[in-house]
Amino acid sequence: MRTGGFAQWTRRFEEERERRRARGEPDWARGATLHPAVWAGIQRFQIGEDGDGANLVGKADAAGDGDYARAVRLFVAEEQHHARLLARLLAAGGVPTLTGHWSDAVFVRLRRLMGLRMELLVLMIAEVVALRYYRALRDGSHDALTSDVAGRILSDEQRHVPFHCERLHASLMDLPRTTRRPVMALWQLLLLVVSLVVAADHGAALRRLGIGRPRFVSDVMASSGTVVSAVLAPLPDAWTSTAAERQPTASRTRRQGEGGG
Repeated sequence: MRTGGFAQWTRRFEEERERRRARGEPDWARGATLHPAVWAGIQRFQIGEDGDGANLVGKADAAGDGDYARAVRLFVAEEQHHARLLARLLAAGGVPTLTGHWSDAVFVRLRRLMGLRMELLVLMIAEVVALRYYRALRDGSHDALTSDVAGRILSDEQRHVPFHCERLHASLMDLPRTTRRPVMALWQLLLLVVSLVVAADHGAALRRLGIGRPRFVSDVMASSGTVVSAVLAPLPDAWTSTAAERQPTASRTRRQGEGGG
């Protein structure tokens, strides 16, 4: 199997860990005030970020690339850090965490069905959906602590997607050329289904954050084409540079009056 420069990814994760330590914690003492529907959405995403990642780590170890396995452990640590940040945000608003949710249980079961390739394809669905959600939460919450937390998580997620794209590219090279694009077409179809479910489940929260269900689904699917291109024929930083053009900054969003994207 062809492999990418995963030693570089390990360094990137480690450098970000050091930057995070130097930056310190959000100002939890100022508290957070959000609509109940937005709190409910944060509770569900907090469950999705939580977990020990043992299944993914085991598959990464079995793949036989030590650099990739080390990078995966650092990725899992960042996801656990996200879960902790969201739990602290919920506590700052006096809202409890949930012990479980059906959507997370479905994702976990799907990810464990097959090997590393299937795990990453399912994980990528969650990551791409999360990109749009955290951008909406950062730009549309109108709460300083929430925007800070969402912005930190979003910054990490924007690195996670190209990391997974690189590994998926290597994995798909093991498949016959004629099957690679249909695999990614099926991935996009599953992404559409999931984004519709998330939009329906989080509709009230999304409206409070300044975007409706159709806009959320449309934005998620618009970003999927860039992911597919990066997996099938990646170029250095191709996903991140193109995605950056698609993702408006908070200040630009406010100027446009779009309230979150």
